[in-house]
Amino acid sequence: MAEISKNSSGLSGEYFVAAELYRRGWSVGITIGNAKAIDMLAEKDGTVTQIQVKTIYRTKSVGWPIDKQQIKRGIFYIFVNLMADKMESPEYFICTSEEVIKHHRQYKTRGIVNISSLKKDKCLGAWDKLGQPLTPNAIKC
Repeated sequence: MAEISKNSSGLSGEYFVAAELYRRGWSVGITIGNAKAIDMLAEKDGTVTQIQVKTIYRTKSVGWPIDKQQIKRGIFYIFVNLMADKMESPEYFICTSEEVIKHHRQYKTRGIVNISSLKKDKCLGAWDKLGQPLTPNAIKC
């Protein structure tokens, strides 16, 4: 199987998340560009939620690279495992920023959010978290 580029896997993850959100009744706006603070805004029942999407490609990946200073408080993170090497449906891990901080490990050369840690904390497929308000991201329209 051909290798997918980092940019393509990131965009794929964002589009998969947008599709899942639409399927669950959310309206979604995806931001454009590589140096953005959030990847999308999702709205449902008058509440706007900020979402950052992180994507990995392989089923055997350890986790998602992210440095500690990149973690923003008050937004949701959706970690996507495309599982493209097995051509299976993606896995989605829905986390609050506090959960990301809890599961983050910073090393000398990089930071990472470990996939097995998120599985143990029942973040896999936890879409219902998105309806809960966070401070300061939940904005009533």
